[in-house]
Amino acid sequence: MNITLWVLQVLAALLFGASGVMKVFMFDKVSAGVPSFGALPREVWMALGTLELVCTVGLIVPAALHWQPRLTVLAATVLAIESLVFVWVHIRYREITPTILSGVLGLLMAFIAYGRAVLKPIF
Repeated sequence: MNITLWVLQVLAALLFGASGVMKVFMFDKVSAGVPSFGALPREVWMALGTLELVCTVGLIVPAALHWQPRLTVLAATVLAIESLVFVWVHIRYREITPTILSGVLGLLMAFIAYGRAVLKPIF
């Protein structure tokens, strides 16, 4: 279970890291032609991107260093909640594929949070 959780944490960190970089540094480029980016102001999208980057670090570093490993659970929980926001945004704009992707990522993050809190804690 520990190896599975680590693999999922690394994959999630890569996905959310890329997403955060796009929202913070390439917003104009990625938002062009995507209606759902109009749901929230640019500043909110950039704040969400920054949050994703911080949580990306939180998914890996505390657990790897055995320093405040509860931060890994917190990071996964925050990303799961953020995914719910994205599900809401995509449903509002009737974007089926992004809705499914956000839902799956939210479930993945919830599983990581549960796994690190209950199934195989690092504490």
